[in-house]
Amino acid sequence: MNHDRRGRLGGLDLNLLLALDALLHERNVTRAAERLGLSQPSVSAALARLRRHFGDELLARVGNHYDLTPLACRLAESTSAALTGVERVFTAVHGFDPARSDREFTLITSDYAVTMLGEALSRSLAEQAPGVQLRVEPPNATTIDQVTELLRTVDGVILPQGFVTGLPHTELFHDSWVCVVSADNSAVGDELTVEHLAELPWVSSYYRPANHTPAAQLNLLGIRPRTHIVVGSFFAVAPLVAGTDRIALMQSRLAHRLAETMHLRVLPCPFDAVPLIETMWWHPMYQHDPAHQWLRGTLTAAARLLPPVPA
Repeated sequence: MNHDRRGRLGGLDLNLLLALDALLHERNVTRAAERLGLSQPSVSAALARLRRHFGDELLARVGNHYDLTPLACRLAESTSAALTGVERVFTAVHGFDPARSDREFTLITSDYAVTMLGEALSRSLAEQAPGVQLRVEPPNATTIDQVTELLRTVDGVILPQGFVTGLPHTELFHDSWVCVVSADNSAVGDELTVEHLAELPWVSSYYRPANHTPAAQLNLLGIRPRTHIVVGSFFAVAPLVAGTDRIALMQSRLAHRLAETMHLRVLPCPFDAVPLIETMWWHPMYQHDPAHQWLRGTLTAAARLLPPVPA
């Protein structure tokens, strides 16, 4: 395997990977050269080498601009991941000193998890690692489908258990699911019934049903929620329920935090909802990375500071 790899890569250098990434993102030799801080002739020469290597034009002229060829479109999806991997290899150190580090960490997580962990995590970064940068990005429709590839380019994904399997992870904190309705929803009394779940219109979050979610349990109960609105933010659920006859599932910690200001009522689920276990997942290549171990420990410490789940 190693001999075959040397044969395939022996005539290439890492500068070509940098040039490929810039060319595919800029789709223009001049702008790619400016991005790399190189001359236009040197980037043109790199493009010529890349075209010979791949046997493909990569950038195809269309009128007065260039478009990516089908092969280039596929390459664009992996060059950034490859560069991130290379950077991690060559910036790896035997130990990690958070007080002196300027490393950037990237986490994919929901606004709910940020709300729960953000204050303690931010305080820890300010006190222990003032030079460290943290980038927090929301999940999207491809996060779960391509999670293994995604985790090559980011430091972690924080999701409830039930969506990701077979990867290193650590449990951060537990929560429970509750139902929320508007405080003035006259269709719901002091208790919520299974009939209410089937009759009322729903606001649903972006997570599609998985094996260990209340949405999947509703399906098993034969309930097909009448979803009127789907949102990509847990915070957006509350204002879309308030003042309407809609209903939604929310995490108990978040629901109780928002209930008073958003004029909501928090009610127990009329079925035995599975517990929510918010979990951080990462790629196996980071398992023994000292910097990554520090990040995981910092997140775990932040989670331990959370108060108990509201009754």
